[in-house]
Amino acid sequence: SVAVFIAAVKYPIRKRDSKRVLALMKEITGKRPVMWGSSIVGFDQYHYKYASGREGDWMMLGFSPRKDSLTIYIMPGFKQYGDLLSRLGPHKHSVSCLYITNLAKIDLAVLEEIIRDSVRRMKEIYSVEN
Repeated sequence: SVAVFIAAVKYPIRKRDSKRVLALMKEITGKRPVMWGSSIVGFDQYHYKYASGREGDWMMLGFSPRKDSLTIYIMPGFKQYGDLLSRLGPHKHSVSCLYITNLAKIDLAVLEEIIRDSVRRMKEIYSVEN
């Protein structure tokens, strides 16, 4: 379960940050968290289908407390969040992963705005209903 997974996180900062992000994502999505594999906590889901014919289901939003950082999965990516990212605070990001080493050092209002907007975009893109 998600509760057991978070309780087992070895790194105190990751455990603390995971609890905060868990609460934030629950509030934003209105959904129950579920484990996606053994190390990712996800919320809601969408169905994708590539031009190649490959298809599947994936979480709409999620996070994973990794050793070096808390990884937050923002599925529509970050191209549209340049201004917000510049105000977020210390972080790194890749295509759809946001890496935060300490939630206490970032602007939580900005993080919340990114998460809320990413969920809205995913629902629009994949016509997901509440």
